[in-house]
Amino acid sequence: MQTDELDEALIALLQENARMPVATLARRLGLARTTVQARLDRLETSGIILGYTLRLNAARRAPLRATALVQIEARSQPAVLSRLKSLPGVRRVHTTSGRFDLIVTLEAETTEELDDTLDRIGDAKGVRGSESLIHLATKLDRSG
Repeated sequence: MQTDELDEALIALLQENARMPVATLARRLGLARTTVQARLDRLETSGIILGYTLRLNAARRAPLRATALVQIEARSQPAVLSRLKSLPGVRRVHTTSGRFDLIVTLEAETTEELDDTLDRIGDAKGVRGSESLIHLATKLDRSG
């Protein structure tokens, strides 16, 4: 399904605040409430909007965040992904092209917990190597 400028404006407002009432969305877009509701329904039905999410205040998130760049052996992705899913500090895993095969986003309460998770990733069967980057400060976050 193609989106138009109004759909994109609606999506942008929802990325700012997914709980914004339909009446407020309509007012901000200069549209009738029923028009906005119909567009939301269409965006949801077509799969463009998959759901609405909760964003925690930074004070509520784990204080340490890191990214692990992981190289894996050929045909070991299912086993490595299974291992990563079992680790509670692993928040997201992306496949990638280039020198590394996976980008793993981690969260931890302590440096010891982060170190343990990184060790467990490195020890996983099928992992050839990894490089970790600790996040220091967030300068831009456009995640919805």
